[in-house]
Amino acid sequence: MQLRIVHTTTFEYDGKASASVNQARLTPVTSPEQILVHSRIEVHPAPYTYEYRDYYGNAVTSFEIMEPHDQLTVTATSTVQTEPHHHLDHHLSWADMAAWDVSDRWAEFLFLPDLVAPSEDFATRVKDAGDAAASPADAVAAVAALVRGEVEYLPGSTGVHSTAAEVWAQRAGVCQDMAHLTIGGLRSLGIPARYVSGYLHPAPDPVVGLQVTGQSHAWIEWWDGAWRAVDPSQDAAMDERYVTVAVGRDYTDVKPLSGIYSGSGSSTMTVDVQITRLS
Repeated sequence: MQLRIVHTTTFEYDGKASASVNQARLTPVTSPEQILVHSRIEVHPAPYTYEYRDYYGNAVTSFEIMEPHDQLTVTATSTVQTEPHHHLDHHLSWADMAAWDVSDRWAEFLFLPDLVAPSEDFATRVKDAGDAAASPADAVAAVAALVRGEVEYLPGSTGVHSTAAEVWAQRAGVCQDMAHLTIGGLRSLGIPARYVSGYLHPAPDPVVGLQVTGQSHAWIEWWDGAWRAVDPSQDAAMDERYVTVAVGRDYTDVKPLSGIYSGSGSSTMTVDVQITRLS
């Protein structure tokens, strides 16, 4: 499946910003499940721009605007060829997962900072699921099902700084929150897990040529001898409708846009994502 994604972010400043410095993580990766055919990031006003790969291999476009401006628009246009997700026949055992080379190699994906740390109640539920699981793969499925079954998908119920413990307490959140909950639960079982940002075409069977409104999406990957993807917010297997943009320990590592500006007023942000199946 070939998908075109147009992701437009607009900042309106209450008064002029005299300067701004930003980082964009909006360029999809190339992996066994997808090939980046074309990508372009356009910024207005015209900035000084440079590109690099961050610690996790994500493509970063950094840009600076050193002139007064009352609006900033960032448009990322990407074309991606997606492929069916490969399902491994072999899974790590609990003994494999407990080996020193796994915990040492993936230590950063086992830490439990506040954003993903499970509450006592959630940790107990996860431990019970892990104890009943014959393998880490079974535990991952059980934890994802627990999150999906207990947490209502409710846009606007949380913010980007909401912690997994807060989300579990209110039993409501969005895909970012479900990813954080699942990551914290898996790490508490000794399973390395990381956060994935990207897009999901909202139609189960996308129509070629039809442009639809989408949004940024989040899911997780866990270590099983290779990174395997699971979407806690969707009761379905990963498929060609998913496009991966960036990976990290949690949302703070993969923010689509982050930065600072100099000015006396506040700012408002609007985001528009349009997705089209091309073939």
